Amino acid sequence: MGACVSKINGSDSREIGQNPVATAGEEQYHKPSGAVHNGILGKPYDDVKKYYQLGKELGRGQFGVTYLCTDISTGKEFACKSVSKKKLSSKSDKEDMRKEIQIMQHLSGQANIVEFKGSFEDKNGVHVVMELCGGGELFDRIIAQGHYSERAAASVCRAIVNVVHHCHFMGVIHRDLKPENFLLSDKTDNAMLQATDFGLSVFIEEGKIYQDIVGSAYYVAPEVLKRRYGKEVDIWSAGVILYILLSGVPPFWAEKDSAIFDAILRGHVDFESDPWPSISKSAKDLVRRMLTQDPKKRITSTEILNHPWIREDGEASDKPIDSAVLSRMKQFRAMNKLKQLALKVIAENLSEKEIQGLKAMFSNIDTDKSGTITYEELKTGLAQLGSKLTEAEVKQLMEAADVDGNGSIDYIEFITATMHRHKLDRDEDVYKAFQYFDKDNSGYITRDELEIAMKEHGMGDEATIKDIISEVDSDNDGRINYSEFRTMMRSGTHQSAVNVF
Repeated sequence: MGACVSKINGSDSREIGQNPVATAGEEQYHKPSGAVHNGILGKPYDDVKKYYQLGKELGRGQFGVTYLCTDISTGKEFACKSVSKKKLSSKSDKEDMRKEIQIMQHLSGQANIVEFKGSFEDKNGVHVVMELCGGGELFDRIIAQGHYSERAAASVCRAIVNVVHHCHFMGVIHRDLKPENFLLSDKTDNAMLQATDFGLSVFIEEGKIYQDIVGSAYYVAPEVLKRRYGKEVDIWSAGVILYILLSGVPPFWAEKDSAIFDAILRGHVDFESDPWPSISKSAKDLVRRMLTQDPKKRITSTEILNHPWIREDGEASDKPIDSAVLSRMKQFRAMNKLKQLALKVIAENLSEKEIQGLKAMFSNIDTDKSGTITYEELKTGLAQLGSKLTEAEVKQLMEAADVDGNGSIDYIEFITATMHRHKLDRDEDVYKAFQYFDKDNSGYITRDELEIAMKEHGMGDEATIKDIISEVDSDNDGRINYSEFRTMMRSGTHQSAVNVF
């Protein structure tokens, strides 16, 4: 996605009667037209199109669509994330929307954090205008540059820890630090790395113990899984990103989420496999300190920024890191997209007997018999099943299952979300998915066949399809055979930290 935005769920401090926060990114105020409505932002409805011309779509997430937009008075380009009110149905959805805008405005103007420009509400949705980040995702930039060293990794890590430092200093826990949430400000070599998504962020409350299991599987801290945590979780997530920056793979890796979580709780970090023997002692020391199991003993953001390896004039070497690290990083990034589609295909092809129980569960949760499950129905249904999930966890589960991003879960999405934990060990199911893509039964998935399937399901663009072929195709013959496909399906690529079914 080419803009500094992802899921939007927050609030503007001045708009909801709290003290204003004066920052460089303070909201631009336009004189709104119309009376105050009982809306989400607590201020008069105002049409974003009076001030900004909305252009091409830049990206589409679970909660909204991001457009390129141009300030009519200055001609300057920004990004506008538009969130439909249909997706903000519950009271907690609306509160989250206000809170995220508030956090974005509060942090705006700090280095390495996307600059917030303004929020608007009309009868159909909420629109958030912010800095445009046209430089693409972090890993894509690293892979494209080719030359990669410890010094380059230290520079990236310094920017990420800067974000953590600003958040903690200003009373915010990010709670969802991962590479996808960092974009480059532009396409130049010296572009700034910007943190973008504050949808799971919270203000730190004195003495409060946080219990929501939120975040993404690879990056989640052990104390989150134990439901008792504070701001130290962000240091752990940044440590996981640093481990990936230096080795190309996450430190805690398994085929199923539950096994990833077990590995995180055990806490053994591999520094023996390649490329670790050739990585400096100083870099390994920092990773160890960031991935310390006990949050009270974990290094702080201030201590990290003073660490000899990460300082701008520090010890990190400019000697190239093994090129296999870049290959692994690219593979780690690309595979999830094909796997997500293949799981959907497997779900669509399960036998009646296999899905009887799941069908009954879907029917019980779908109380209005509309054929789709809303957030409120999911929350109520899970509570009746004895689930102890918090609001934030139910919301994250909803997002993970809602593949097409329309705000509700249809039958196939529900089956996909519920069956994939235990279906991938059966060869016949994986083979069925392979056959779905292999339209001409040649024994190979070609670029054209992959493109047809992904477009049919509204997934992926030219670059994604090219990446998938090149990463899954281990023998480099330009197509994917069954063995390559099966290996990809069994690699650990699940994202959601919530595991309830």
